[in-house]
Amino acid sequence: MARYTGPKTKIARKFGEAIFGDDKSFEKRNYPPGQHGNNRRRGKKSEYAIQLMEKQKAKYTYGILEKQFRNIFAKANRSKGVTGEVLLQLCESRLDNVVYRMGVSPSRSGARQLVSHRHITVNGELVNIPSYTLKAGDVVGVREKSKSLKAIDDALSANSSVYEWITWNSEKMEGNFVAVPERMQIPENIKEQLIVELYSK
Repeated sequence: MARYTGPKTKIARKFGEAIFGDDKSFEKRNYPPGQHGNNRRRGKKSEYAIQLMEKQKAKYTYGILEKQFRNIFAKANRSKGVTGEVLLQLCESRLDNVVYRMGVSPSRSGARQLVSHRHITVNGELVNIPSYTLKAGDVVGVREKSKSLKAIDDALSANSSVYEWITWNSEKMEGNFVAVPERMQIPENIKEQLIVELYSK
């Protein structure tokens, strides 16, 4: 199973945003990594460099590697909607992302692990593929045997995020993927148009 396993704070510092969630190390040093820290003179970035940074940020945010991300872009490009918006909607519709959004895990990497370790069901069936694309109306739940897991309980009790396109039932420990989110409902700070421009070269 391909995923990024390297240092996360270093990546967050590179983009100047805590893209992996709360990070105390990032808060202490929220400037780019490197020997000279803040003192290094950084030249003006080229148009290509800016576009590449945006693509890398999106990939790291959603925990997707290059080949898979390129496939998602190709799928978005073939669709009828605005390519950049569809790209983010496809990323948001991934099972691991929805599990994270529902608050079952405090991070996307944690949500990915819950899915691959068979703790999550979709419409009552066990699904262990993190990249599984959900459709509007799908019901995502915690498997019966996993409902007592402390990690899930802790994550749910600490979660305060509410999204219009997702509902969550605490008693049943299941949520409804009501609809694919509109661009304005996606909170991620990603300039998707730059990614489209990069791949369109």
